[in-house]
Amino acid sequence: LAVQQQEINKLMHRRNAVEEENACLKNEFSTLNQKFKDKSQELKDTEECAQKKEEQNRLVIKKLEEKNKELNICCADLLSDLEKLRKQEAQWKTAKSGDDARIKNLETDLVETREHMKELCSICSNLSSQVAVKQEELFQKDCDV
Repeated sequence: LAVQQQEINKLMHRRNAVEEENACLKNEFSTLNQKFKDKSQELKDTEECAQKKEEQNRLVIKKLEEKNKELNICCADLLSDLEKLRKQEAQWKTAKSGDDARIKNLETDLVETREHMKELCSICSNLSSQVAVKQEELFQKDCDV
């Protein structure tokens, strides 16, 4: 009977030790479970934040792509305008070159015409002198007659 009582006491001690260990483990489990819930909430919050950031980034990228399209269209228009202006410049250079040649020819013609006019004025002056001499001679002949 005493052996059985010792056995019961040992088992009671063991049971108490197991219950204490069980309580400790339950407490540790409860603490770990709370940490798990906290980390799960933190993960959920982080994932929501990441999704919001991704959505914001997608919107920013979409806006930037639209702006890029607009800028590409603007660049294409500017390049087209530049090409037109270059063609126009080439036409103007060709026209200016032709005009410069015409001006040079007209200046040459003007110089030649001035020289010709000087010659004609000289001839006219000589002829006027001859007319005056002839008129004088004619007047003298009239007087003689």
